[in-house]
Formats: sequence, structure tokens, C-alpha cells
Amino acid sequence: MPARSAARTPRPSPDDASGAPAPPHLRRQVTAWSLWDWGGAAFNAVVTTFVFTPWLTSDTFVEAGKDVDAVTARHSAWLGWGLTVAGVLIAVLAPALGALADRSGRRKLWLGANSAVVFVTMLALWFVEPVPGHLSRAVVLGVVLLSVGNVFYELAGVAYNALLLQISTPRTIGRISGIGWGAGYVGGIVLLLILFVGFINPDVGWFGVTDDHGLDFRVSMVIAALWFGIFAIPVLVVVQERRKPPFTGGVSEPAAAETAATGHGARRARGLGAVAAAYRQLFRDLARLWRTSRSTLGFLVASAVFRDGLAGVFTFGAVIASGTFGFSSSEVIVFAIAANVVAGICTVSAGWLDDRIGPRRVVIGSLVGLVVAGTAVFVLHDGGQTPFWIFGLLLSAFVGPAQSASRALLGRLAEPGRETEIFGLYATTGRAASFLAPFAFSTLVSLTGHQYWGILGIVAVLVLGLVLLLLVRLPRGRGIGGLRDVDSAGATA
Repeated sequence: MPARSAARTPRPSPDDASGAPAPPHLRRQVTAWSLWDWGGAAFNAVVTTFVFTPWLTSDTFVEAGKDVDAVTARHSAWLGWGLTVAGVLIAVLAPALGALADRSGRRKLWLGANSAVVFVTMLALWFVEPVPGHLSRAVVLGVVLLSVGNVFYELAGVAYNALLLQISTPRTIGRISGIGWGAGYVGGIVLLLILFVGFINPDVGWFGVTDDHGLDFRVSMVIAALWFGIFAIPVLVVVQERRKPPFTGGVSEPAAAETAATGHGARRARGLGAVAAAYRQLFRDLARLWRTSRSTLGFLVASAVFRDGLAGVFTFGAVIASGTFGFSSSEVIVFAIAANVVAGICTVSAGWLDDRIGPRRVVIGSLVGLVVAGTAVFVLHDGGQTPFWIFGLLLSAFVGPAQSASRALLGRLAEPGRETEIFGLYATTGRAASFLAPFAFSTLVSLTGHQYWGILGIVAVLVLGLVLLLLVRLPRGRGIGGLRDVDSAGATA
């Protein structure tokens, strides 16, 4: 397997190789970049995980006299289908839009445009009102808005992740990636606390808000939208976008004439022609990836599997806490806050460890910890809430580091000028495997008739991803193996 060159285009960093303090303008860029993750918690933690989707599939949207279990199951199925369609759209659109962003060199424009659509869809959740006689229609509206928001949030994340390469070096990318993930978890904690204390938990919340017509949840969505919109602005204003460097080697090394022709064609392309040109280049890039850097392709496949397992931990965590361990709705949110605290602390800490020992070791260690903790949750399913608090928080401790180190590892593998396309592939492969954890969870629950067996389905996906990662031989250099590996090249790890 060919080794990849360790040559990199210099990047600004929050500290230099000697550990000297960063210039103030570079520290500001890192802070501004991290604030997008902080604000993104409004969509991840509040809308898609702990607040809006549980409310949308609850008995609040069941007409009087109807079978509650049957109707809520049907609404849950609608939610699943909506997110499935969103996942397909992301898989199709992410690489092409990433390619166009790379060619134009205007990643912040793509980030801003997609973030604006997410803001609007979140704001529109105010109109999801549980009015008797129109409850199913409200659920459909909620599913559509949530699905659209998911598509554009993921597309924004492609450009956002690519900007990580603008503000870091191989020595600091893990640390900065961890800061971003940690900021997301802390932002989720703060916002969940505000909404829980101010609107969702009390009978009469701040400003006299009650639960009439779902006002408490609808106001919470408006606040979440404003939270996301405000904290999405700094990265667009502060981070300095650099021109893309010329391609000099590795997976993205087309011939000079081909590169010139592609650039000329991209400038002239309009509408569907631009998208078609991007896909033609995408297929050429995939072919080169297969020929010259199968390790990167192998990592994309392995990460798609284990990242779906990571998503399954949070997607079904609240369901398992409630259905198997007897948590109430308020207790689920309290656990969510505690889980975000643990995940945030561990993610930031693991970012420093990432730069010391390398992201591959951090990912492997995190996956092993997840498998052990998940198995313990299954074995102790009838032990009451205490086992879930212990091992559920342990799961939270490993999820963030695995996510952050995975992103940092891909950043180290990415070739200059093709970062957004690589992260587009990252999103695409992740979505291509996004059915694994839900399928494994639902299959085991259906076969056994017991919810707790679904835990093993998620663990099985994590194990598969771990095995695939262990089979990938990654190139040395660029910090993949830690600080001592930054300047080495020509071998595999």
C-alpha cells in the first residue's frame, strides 16, 4: 500500500511547536470556530435528542379516544422515515457540495448559507402546535422541518469541519477538535438547564409560559433557534479563510491539464452543470483514493460503522433509560445534563491526549470502553437506575473522545485543497451506514420482545467498527501516531 507524503501546507496554529502561546488573533479564531459547536448543541441536544423529538412522538399528539401506543408508534415511524430520507439526501449532496465549496474557496459562504437554513427551520418549529383535530398534521410538519434541518445542519458541518484545517497544525488539530466538541457539550448543558428550569419543568415557567397548546416546548424551540443563530455568527466574522493551495500529491493529484480544465469548467458551470462536474470529479477522486491511499478509504468505511454506533448510543439512550430503567421525563433531562458534563470534560481532555499519543489510539481506546460499558448496561438491565447512571455516564465519557479524535484523524489524512470534499465523503459514508444501529436495535427488540436486548445491537455495531478500524493500516506522519510521529513518513501505523 503506497505511503502518503507528509508534506503539508503551513497552517496557523494556536501554539507553535515549542508550545509558545498563540498570537491573540489566532486564539480568537479558535474561540470563534468553537462557538459554532457551542451553538450547534441547540440543534443536536435540544431538537433532535432530548426535547423536541420525544415531545413530538409523545401522547401529546394523540387524539382523544385513540389507541395511544398505536398512534405514538405510527408517529415514531414517520419520524424514522423522515430522518431516513434526510440521510439519503445528505449522502447524495454532501460530496458534491463539498467539492464546489473547495473549488470556489468560499467555505464560510457555504457554512453561513446552510446555517441560515437550519436557523429558519428551527424557528419554524414554533408552528408545530398540538391542536385537537390536527395533531397528525402537526406531527408531519414537525418531521418535515426536523428532516430539512438535519440535511442542512450536516451540510454546514462539512464546511465547518474543513475550517478546522485552517486554524490548526498536525500538532494541534486534536486539541482544537476536542475543544470544539467540548464546547458543544457544554453549550448543550447550559441550554438544557435554561429550558428545563425556565420552561419545561415548572407548571408556570418564565414570562408566564405554560404547557397549553405545547407553549413550553414551542417557546423552547424559538430560544434554541436564537441560540444557534447567535453563536453561528462569530466563525463567519473572525476566522480567516485562506485560498486553497495547489494540489501537489497524494489522493488529489490530477494531471496539471486536467486540473486546469476542471477549474475552468467549474468557473463556467451553472446550476446542474456545476453539480454534474462536481460528481465527475468526485468519482475521479474516489478512484485515486482506491489506487493511492486505500488506508484513507478504509478509515472512512470503518468510521462510518463505529460513528453510527456512537449515534445509536445517544439516539436510543433516552429510550432505554425510560423504557428499561424507569426514568421519568424530568430524570431523562437531568441525566442528559450530567452526560453532557461528563462528555464535555472527557472530550476536551482527550483532545490533549490525541496530540500526545495520536488519534488512532484514542479512537480504539474509546471504542473498547464503549463496548465494555454497553455490555455492562445490558447485563445489569434489571438492577434499577443505579447501573444505568454509572455505565451510562461511562458511555458518555467515551463517545465524545471517539467522535473528536475521528474528526482529527481525518483532518490529518486530508490533502490540502480537498479538505471539504474529504469531509463530504466523511458525511456521506456516515450516512450510508446510518441504518446499522437502528436496524440492529430494532431487530433484537423484535426478536426477543424486550427492549434491553437492543443494547446488544448497538454494542455489535461498535464492535464491527472497532474490528474494521484495527484492520486499517494508516500512514505514519502528520501526528497520526502522536507528537513523535508528526515529522515521520513512509511507514504505516
